[in-house]
Amino acid sequence: MQGCHQQKREQHMQEKISTVAFIGLGVMGYPMAGHLARAGLTVRVYNRSEGKAKAWTEQFGGSYHATPAEAAQRADLVLVCVGNDDDVRQVTTGEQGALSGMQTGSLLVDHTTASADLAQELDAACRERNIGFIDAPVSGGQQGAENGTLTIMCGGNEADFSRAETTLAHYARAVTLMGPVGSGQLTKMVNQICIAGLVQGLAEGLHFAERAGLDQQRVIDVISKGAAGSWQMENRHKTMIADAYEHGFAVDWMRKDLGICLEQARRLQARLPVTALVDQFYGDVQVMGGGRWDTSSLLRRLRGHDD
Repeated sequence: MQGCHQQKREQHMQEKISTVAFIGLGVMGYPMAGHLARAGLTVRVYNRSEGKAKAWTEQFGGSYHATPAEAAQRADLVLVCVGNDDDVRQVTTGEQGALSGMQTGSLLVDHTTASADLAQELDAACRERNIGFIDAPVSGGQQGAENGTLTIMCGGNEADFSRAETTLAHYARAVTLMGPVGSGQLTKMVNQICIAGLVQGLAEGLHFAERAGLDQQRVIDVISKGAAGSWQMENRHKTMIADAYEHGFAVDWMRKDLGICLEQARRLQARLPVTALVDQFYGDVQVMGGGRWDTSSLLRRLRGHDD
């Protein structure tokens, strides 16, 4: 019986991906699923808020469904992009989760920034059903999702990755297999660790420039051409100078991500003193009422200390 399931899976893996299900139509998932529809794929969507799923189908076509399981039916590939570990479990292995509707030989890809433990858990659940699995967190934010220029860090086996890569490339400029299951999430942790330090450094630099009476924009125009330049500097300095943070990647989500990083670091006995400190600073921003502000709001925290 197991051999029969394996044979069906191998046959299915050779087929071209033409029908996909997308679970989670938030600020990232909505445009990502849209790129798939524009590419000519049949897209079946599910979102906790049905109104957004309906609006998506009115804009892009496809079909929306009442449960993840229903959306996953007849899909060659199921993509998930939700909030956290518990949200992923709910829409995959929970009651009416996607796995209960997926067919043998199909493939589950989780774009959620979640724990490496969850990736292992989902991989085991998928293997029981002869379904492939890839953990594939993304970087690039809402802008990257809308422009189709995300960076995707993947964990899984070569065969599953090769099958999914072309589809993922519809909304990414880089899709890279980092290693076995869990490697994508671990790489995303590195990404968030680096960003935390960069944003705090940029916030401190702009704060210092302001206190010194310098023209902040002119300062950025000069130093961005040298070793201090970064994506954060290029894409966030204008709104930071304007003290505008009602956009971008929310502080609440960054704290969730940094919590995952710090927990994993404890297990690995990796020392992350700056990351731990910046996580506390984001806690201060939350106390200021900035849970939904962009992560660059670390500058407002510094300005607030001047009041």
